[in-house]
Amino acid sequence: MYRKDSVAKEGDAGFPVESIRKRFPILHQEVNGRPLVYLDNAATSQKPLSVIQALNQYYSTDNANIHRGAHALAARATDQFERTRQMVKSFINSPSEEQVIFTKGTTEGINLVASSFGRKFIQEGDEIIISAMEHHSNIVPWQMLCEEKGAELKVIPITDEGELILETYEKLLTPKTKLVAIQHVSNALGTVHPISGIIEKAHEVGAKVLVDAAQSSSHFLVDVQALDCDFLAFSAHKLYGPTGLGILYGKRELLEVMPPYQGGGEMIKEVDFDGTTFNDIPFKFEAGTPNIADVIAFQKALEFIQELGKDRILAHENELLSYATDKLGSIKGFIPVGTASQKVSVLSFLINGMHPFDVGMMLDAMGIAVRTGHHCAQPLMKRFNIEGTVRASFAVYNTKQEIDTLYNSLSRIAKRKN
Repeated sequence: MYRKDSVAKEGDAGFPVESIRKRFPILHQEVNGRPLVYLDNAATSQKPLSVIQALNQYYSTDNANIHRGAHALAARATDQFERTRQMVKSFINSPSEEQVIFTKGTTEGINLVASSFGRKFIQEGDEIIISAMEHHSNIVPWQMLCEEKGAELKVIPITDEGELILETYEKLLTPKTKLVAIQHVSNALGTVHPISGIIEKAHEVGAKVLVDAAQSSSHFLVDVQALDCDFLAFSAHKLYGPTGLGILYGKRELLEVMPPYQGGGEMIKEVDFDGTTFNDIPFKFEAGTPNIADVIAFQKALEFIQELGKDRILAHENELLSYATDKLGSIKGFIPVGTASQKVSVLSFLINGMHPFDVGMMLDAMGIAVRTGHHCAQPLMKRFNIEGTVRASFAVYNTKQEIDTLYNSLSRIAKRKN
């Protein structure tokens, strides 16, 4: 992670960013007459050609429903689908592939835990803890659950720099705390939370922990056994994979006692009008025909990451963040939002006197794609007393030259108001 209070380590001098860029077809286009500069990676990353080709190959040669068919296409599709589960097991170091559940995304993974674990184990008077930095998908499901159950939702406050106040977190923990649901990395600010310590403290009072790894999984190693988290959710589309696909990991002893999230095909062993016997994990939580093509194509995204290595990816992204933080910080009227000591490749900011949306539209006119608004973190924006920010976020295919383009464009924009 990049530390603002120290000189960032230089990235791998041999990092093949130009050859990497050639593998992403979408990057080679013009937007509004300018070469595309894509800096919206925290919202979704672009897809290498290998992922796109895998989608085409599945629909061209192997399209069939899985697990139940006796014919060759069904067998091939099933083998490839389950091979992805095995790869994800290794990717997060899950103890078993049965603990890897396919969902529609991080949001559905969180809702699955809220609907299944929450409705079974959360009772009136219990407490759930989240942080003031959470994405709406890690706020709203717990609000709904607390309202239904009569439980209490507590919030870890943050500093002006965008860091959790851990002393307050420890005071919030009580024997009534049943769950801590928290981001690993802030999608709005890029802050990296000390997740291992947060999990350890929660376990001391008997609470379970769900980690939202949507933003961390693409940047650095996420090892569920080393973290000792009880649940972990992330999305494929932020990992150079397809949209509409997520992963939920859970500890076996929890998944086996949790009721199904949805009813239907595949999640059963036997159905009779007198009752139903549910399937084993993970299938108990995978009702209906899954997102077969995108699950299979996700293999290629994982292979792409493994080929480059997360350490090299992180070093490259850290160098970009350090470079952008220093360079954009010299612009008159540039106001950074979120200056935590440990961050990943997210730079949120304001231009003095300008609405974030206006800045984003002006950048778009120059071919630069950034995200503007509250980033599905409205309570966080209220904490800073702002409507939103401009967010530039960097990935493996971004370059210093693109940051120079962003700097030049922002400098011209800022001069209009400052």
